[in-house]
Amino acid sequence: MARNNGISHEVGDILGKMTIDDLPIKGKRVFIRVDFNVPLDANMVITDDRRIRSALPTINYAIDEGAKVILASHFGRPKGKVDPRYSLAPVAKRLQRLLNKEVYFAPDCVGSQVENMVSKMKEGDVLLLENLRFHPEEEQNDAVFAKSMSKLADFFINDAFGAAHRAHASTVGITKFLPSAAGFLMKKEIEYLKGVVENPVRPFVAILGGSKVSGKIGVLQHLADKVDKVIIGGGMAYTFIKAMDYEVGDSLLETDMLDFAKETIDNLKKKNVKFYIPVDSVIAQTIEPAAETKIVTTQEIPKGWKALDIGPASVKLFSEAIQDAKTIIWNGPMGVFEIDAFSRGTYAIAHSVADAYALTIVGGGDTDYAVHKAGVSDTITFISTGGGASLQLLEGKDLPGISALSDKKE
Repeated sequence: MARNNGISHEVGDILGKMTIDDLPIKGKRVFIRVDFNVPLDANMVITDDRRIRSALPTINYAIDEGAKVILASHFGRPKGKVDPRYSLAPVAKRLQRLLNKEVYFAPDCVGSQVENMVSKMKEGDVLLLENLRFHPEEEQNDAVFAKSMSKLADFFINDAFGAAHRAHASTVGITKFLPSAAGFLMKKEIEYLKGVVENPVRPFVAILGGSKVSGKIGVLQHLADKVDKVIIGGGMAYTFIKAMDYEVGDSLLETDMLDFAKETIDNLKKKNVKFYIPVDSVIAQTIEPAAETKIVTTQEIPKGWKALDIGPASVKLFSEAIQDAKTIIWNGPMGVFEIDAFSRGTYAIAHSVADAYALTIVGGGDTDYAVHKAGVSDTITFISTGGGASLQLLEGKDLPGISALSDKKE
C-alpha cells in the first residue's frame, strides 16, 4: 500500500494566493472555472468522470456555504463555433447524479439569457454554462468577453488546474474584473507538484517516460538539482541510449536532442544522481497489435526493428531502484501501452510505484490513464488532473491561471 506521508508545508506559503475559504461567499454569485473536459464514447456517454469528481470538494463547499454556484468549462476543440458534439449537456447530467441535486444548464456562457437564469438563482443552486470554447474570444483572452462573463458573478474561483497553463478569458481575463481565488483542487495540485518537489522526503525518485525528450527538457533540468534518482523509459529513452553510442535500430530517436541527452547524463553524474535507462526492450517491426515481438538487450536492437516497451530485466531494475524511495514522481508511460503487446512495462511500473512505501505523485495525461488501467489508482497518493499544466509546474514555471489570482493577504 502507498503511504500518504503528510505534507509538512503551509500550503498558503507555496500558493501565495487567496483560496475559496478566504472569501465571504454566502449568498453571493460564485463563478467557478472547472475542467470538465472528459472523454465521451460514440453514444455521448462519459467514460471517465474523474475530472468532474475532482471538482466536487470545491462545488460542495460553495453549495454548503449558501453561494449561487455558476460553473464554466471548456470541452474538446470546437474551434470557436457552436458544435453539438461538444456540448456540456452530458456533463450536466452526470454532475446532477454526483451532487444528488438539480443542476441547471445554460444554453450559452454569456448574454442576456444566461444573465436572466443567474438572476433567478437561489442560495445553493448550481448552474452549468455551455462550452466556453463555442466562442473564439475564450482562447483569445478577449477582455470584452471576459468582462461579460464577470457580470454573472461576485467572485471568481479557478479550480481548473488542467487549464491553468493557458492564458484564456476564463482563466486569466476574468480575474481583472472580480476578486479571484483558487479552489481546493488547484490548491492540492500546487501542494503536491510544487510543494513536494521543493521539499521532498528522501530518497526522491523521478520516473520520466513518454515519446520525446524535447517534451521533458525543462522537467529534467529543473529536477536534476532535487532528485536522488532519475529513471528514463518510453520512446525518449532511446535518444539517451543513442547518446551513449548504442545502436537503437528504428526506435524513436530525436537526433537534435543527442547533445542535450549527453549533457544531461554528465550533469546527473556530477550531482551524484543515479541514472537508469532500459537494459532490455520489447521490439517489433511495426506498431501493431499482431506484430511479432522479441525481447533483446538494449545494446542489440537490430536495424528494421523498433523498441516499443521496456523488457522484464528493465522492469526488475527500475522496481528495485524505487523500492527504498520515500517520494516518487512519475510522468510518462514506459512504452506504447495502449497496445496490449507493449503494455506490460508500464503496468508493471504502475504496480511498483503503487506498492512503494512512499508519497507517490503521478503526472496527468497518459500516465494517469495507465495507472487507472493498471487498477492501482486508489493506492497512488496523488494523481494530477493536468497534463500540460503539471509538466510546466515540474519545470519550475509559473502558470498564468495561478499567477492571475488575488494574492493572499498577510
